[in-house]
Amino acid sequence: MTEEICFQDATALAAALRARTLSPVEVLRAHEQRISELNPKLNAFVTLNMDAMAEAKAAEVRLARGQPRGPLDGVPVSIKDCFDVAGMVCARGSELFRDRVPAADASAVARLRAAGAVFLGKTNLPEFALWWETDNKPFGRTYNPWNVARIAGGSSGGEAAALAAGMSALGLGSDVAASIRLPAGLCGVFGLKPSHGRVPLTGHWPDTLLRFMHAGPMARSVRDLALGLAILDGPDGLDPEARPLAPFRAAELRADVRGFRVGLSEHAGADPIEPAIVAAVQAAAGALADAGAVVEPFRTPALDARDWQVLTLAIWGAEGGAFLAPLLAGREGELSENIRRRSKLAPASFDEYLAALAACDSLRAEVAAAMRRFDLILCPLTPLPAPPHDLREYQVAGKSVPARHMVRATVPWNITGQPALAVPWRLSADGLPIAVQVVGRLGDDVAVLRAGLVLEAAAPMRGKRPPL
Repeated sequence: MTEEICFQDATALAAALRARTLSPVEVLRAHEQRISELNPKLNAFVTLNMDAMAEAKAAEVRLARGQPRGPLDGVPVSIKDCFDVAGMVCARGSELFRDRVPAADASAVARLRAAGAVFLGKTNLPEFALWWETDNKPFGRTYNPWNVARIAGGSSGGEAAALAAGMSALGLGSDVAASIRLPAGLCGVFGLKPSHGRVPLTGHWPDTLLRFMHAGPMARSVRDLALGLAILDGPDGLDPEARPLAPFRAAELRADVRGFRVGLSEHAGADPIEPAIVAAVQAAAGALADAGAVVEPFRTPALDARDWQVLTLAIWGAEGGAFLAPLLAGREGELSENIRRRSKLAPASFDEYLAALAACDSLRAEVAAAMRRFDLILCPLTPLPAPPHDLREYQVAGKSVPARHMVRATVPWNITGQPALAVPWRLSADGLPIAVQVVGRLGDDVAVLRAGLVLEAAAPMRGKRPPL
C-alpha cells in the first residue's frame, strides 16, 4: 500500500484527498515510511519537518469540513535546501550555515504552504547550489536511485532522487545552469525551468547571479509541473528580477502540438555527445511530428560556436566570487572541495568580463530572432547518461571531456531566460534514464508543457521505476 500511494503523482493524490478516498495522515505516513526505508541508501533528505504530522492533521480537518486551503491540501512536498522554510534549518549544503534557521518562508515556499502542501523536509544539494553533482561536507553525497554508483546530478539532486524513489510527490528546485533539468533528467523525472522572472526568488540563496537563476517545480508528471507552476507563478513585489509576463495559463494545457513549429537541434552546441542521446532526441522529434508538429532543423551560429559554460564562468566567477568572498574569508577549511577549489581560481579580467557580457547579449539576440520562426526547440539535455561519482573527466563518444561538459546543453537557456523542460524519454543500454530538453519562447511556458505532455505519453520510459 505504501508504494501504491507514494508513486501516485501529486495531481492524483490531491484528487484522492479531496474525494476523501485517502487521508492526509495516511499519505504522510506512507511517505515517511518510504523515506525511512530509502533515505539511508540515497541520502536525498537532509532535514525532516518535525511538524509534518501536525500539518497533515490540520489538512485532514479542513478536508473533512469541505474547506481545502488550496489545490495541494494534504499533498506531501519537498523543498531544496537553499529555499528558506520558517523554523527549519536551511544549511545550503554548507558547514557555514549548518545551524541557520530562518524566521520566514521564501516566497515560493509560502505559496506552496498557502496551497495546503504538507512539507516533508529539505533535500540535499552541493554547497551553495553551485555544482553538477550533489555532494557536500556536512551531509555527504546523494545517490542516483537507478544506480547508486552514478551521480544524481546537481544542484537539485536531492529533489530529483526523492521524487524518482517515491519519497516525495512534488518538489521545489532552482536552476542557474542546469540545476533543475540536469538532476531531473539523470534521475528520470520531469523538471521545469520556467521563464526567467516568472517565479520569485525571494528567500532563495545564493543571492547572486539572479539574472540567470530560475525557481521551478520538479515532479513525476507534466501535469504536476503545471499544477506546481500555477501555484508558484507571479511576482511577489520583492524580487527585482520579476518580469512583466502574462500569467501562466494552466487552463490552456493539453496534449496538442498540432501546427507547432519545432526546431530540432541534435547537438545544441554540446559536442561531443553520445549517439544514444542523439537517437533519443531524434525519436522524440518523431513523436512530435506524429502528433502534428512541423519539425525542422534549428541552427544558430552563436549556439554552436562556443562552450557557453566556459564563457559564462567569467561572469559567474566575477560576480559570484565577489558575493561569496566575504563569507568565505578565513573559513576555507570548512568548505567542500569543489567550492574551495573554485574560490582559488583567478578571476577574469575586466575586459574578459565585459566580453562575456557582450557575448551573452549576442546569444540572446540571435536566439530571439530564430524563435520568430519556431515555437519550440527540441535538443539534448546531457551529453551522456548519469556518469560515476567523483570524475573530473568523462569519456563521451570516444573523447575525453571535462566534467563541466555535462551542463553544456543547458547553460545557453539560462542566458536567454527561456523556459526549458527536462523530459525522461528512455533507458540506456545499462538501465539509466536518458532525457530530452524542450525549450520555448520567453513567457510561453504553456507551449513547453504541451509538448511535454505529448512526449510523456509517447516515451518508452513511461511508467518505469527505479529498481530499488
